[in-house]
Amino acid sequence: AQGHGAKGDNIYEFEIEFLEPVEPKPVCRVTQRQLNITVQKKESSWWERLTKQEKRPLFLAPDFDRWLDESDAEMELREKEEEKINKMKIESRVPKDPFKHLKKGYLVMYNLVQFLGFSWIFVNMTVRLFILGKDSFYDTFHTIADMMYFCQTLALMEIMNSLIGLVRSPLLPVVVQLFGRNFVLFVILGTLEEMQSKPVVFFIFYFWSIIEIFRYPYYMLSCIGIEWKPLTWLRYTAWIPLYPLGGLSEAVAVVQSIPIFSETGKFSLGLPNPLNVTIQFSFLLQLYLIALFLGVFVNFRHLYKQRKQHLGPKKRKMK
Repeated sequence: AQGHGAKGDNIYEFEIEFLEPVEPKPVCRVTQRQLNITVQKKESSWWERLTKQEKRPLFLAPDFDRWLDESDAEMELREKEEEKINKMKIESRVPKDPFKHLKKGYLVMYNLVQFLGFSWIFVNMTVRLFILGKDSFYDTFHTIADMMYFCQTLALMEIMNSLIGLVRSPLLPVVVQLFGRNFVLFVILGTLEEMQSKPVVFFIFYFWSIIEIFRYPYYMLSCIGIEWKPLTWLRYTAWIPLYPLGGLSEAVAVVQSIPIFSETGKFSLGLPNPLNVTIQFSFLLQLYLIALFLGVFVNFRHLYKQRKQHLGPKKRKMK
């Protein structure tokens, strides 16, 4: 190496013939103050001395902070061996899951089917929007509802997946999202023909589908140990505008349905005499609006934590 010493700039070199064979590629680390070269023994055994020549070279000095005598070295080797043995014992005690590959295959297929379903919805609605313009808003339900029914019914499996431990997702956000969506789809839109031709249906279905065409492929690739960074970024970023917009669209649909339920009396509950009181379903919908925004907040908070975990700055481990 070339360096500046007492005699000015010079080329410095040295040669050490070790007592026993060492690994041919040492690890070098340069700092502002020194050059550290780590040489690994080929075999972990005690050496009587460092070099073949009995007399230690004058330029060598031991680092007593890292010095080990023979007994310490043997103890260290023994501890490492015991650690390996204990690790093997622990691993052998953990029962191997015979259905691991079957579970992984099921999750891959489930996420693939959902991705294809929501992709069909998104592409179909986008094409119709370009061809028909605003006219596509009014018949979205009659064109898309069957596929949306299928996807949202199949999504109920996510509750079971969380309950039996197939996935690590917390149960509450899953239940909140599925209940909210299926309530709007099956009760608000599915039972009221007057709601099925309203433009709000287009926005509800469109926001739902965009969210899922990022979420399901991300989970599908995660099942097989693949991470695609652009998809990860989209999965944990696209929800920031889409979740509030989706929640707002659902709230608009609920508000628009309240006068219809009040007029028709559908799903209203009449209590028997002598109370003679009727609980209007429209009143329950007003309470549901509060629960809807609370549910959006729960999911927003959950996804924000996940985003920090996956996209936030990585914490360095202290050695």
